[in-house]
Amino acid sequence: MANLSDETCEACRIDAPLVSQEEAKALLTNLDDWQLIETPINQLHKVFHFPDYQGSLDFSNKIANLAEQEDHHPKISLEWGKVSVLWWSHKINGLHRNDFICASKTDDLYKEN
Repeated sequence: MANLSDETCEACRIDAPLVSQEEAKALLTNLDDWQLIETPINQLHKVFHFPDYQGSLDFSNKIANLAEQEDHHPKISLEWGKVSVLWWSHKINGLHRNDFICASKTDDLYKEN
């Protein structure tokens, strides 16, 4: 399987297929410590740690820029020394391959710090 970070998000339609549980588990093996949250809808979650607020803020802005580039937008929670990220596809109310692509790209941004 190709590196998810090398892929680009496709435009998500209201009738786009949800990733199956089996596909989600397989795709998770390509990600670094992301958690699958199943309630209330399937989402990918990860917390990133920083030594200060500025690091958290800078990382949040990098994720926001990624989201605009990919036209796919997560929930980002910014705190002192911590950024929590949730990826899911709003139009289909669950997980799409796009979410795994963006999670992988989020990891790449973190590694750049």
